[in-house]
Amino acid sequence: MAKHGKKYLEAVKLVDKAKAYDPNEAIGLAKKAAFAKFDETVELHMRMGVDPRHADQQVRGVAVLPHGLGKKVRVLVLTQGEGVKAAEEAGADVVGADDVIKKIEDGWLEFDVAIATPDMMPRVSKLGKILGRRGLMPNPKAGTVATVADLPRTIAAARKGRVEFKLDKTAIIHVPVGKISFEEQKLLENLSAIVESVIKAKPSGAKGQFVRSAFLKTAMGPGIELDLKPTLDLTTA
Repeated sequence: MAKHGKKYLEAVKLVDKAKAYDPNEAIGLAKKAAFAKFDETVELHMRMGVDPRHADQQVRGVAVLPHGLGKKVRVLVLTQGEGVKAAEEAGADVVGADDVIKKIEDGWLEFDVAIATPDMMPRVSKLGKILGRRGLMPNPKAGTVATVADLPRTIAAARKGRVEFKLDKTAIIHVPVGKISFEEQKLLENLSAIVESVIKAKPSGAKGQFVRSAFLKTAMGPGIELDLKPTLDLTTA
């Protein structure tokens, strides 16, 4: 069993393990329990009532966080022709086609989001082994394959704070909510956007209770169980 330091053990004492907390209360407690010297990421972990072994029970999607993740997002757009001008005018950090694909094959990965236009996907597909394992592969389901007309909106969403979520092999979704330095209301609004997006991504094969449990924690801090009813009632409306 891993040994925890004194500060972590002190933080654990603040959390009642027998209690499920309202989202507002959980966020306040997470901020109080944070002890690291750096600006920790606040994380949401949701145990889902689906079986990841079945194709019709996969949970995957994108949430646009109204307050971002507290860092500059570097956007790469793989496109050609009219898409180059559209992407540059929309503020993409790097725009290109075969030249950029070659750079990635040679080891360049200085970007946080990769967007591609449909005409580029046959060429981009060969980057699957490189980008796939890092969660950077453009994918229609993740909203990162966009037409030229949709590039400005897609790039803006990536800049604002676009996060992908995907069910892992243990039927859990892990997704960042923001930084512990964010105001509590901003963290709550980001959390609301994620929960709403996960609920909307409910697959056709899901039966029974879709979300079984949810925990909020900082990168270094203890898990705080969320009361499911008020959590699942969160909305960005």
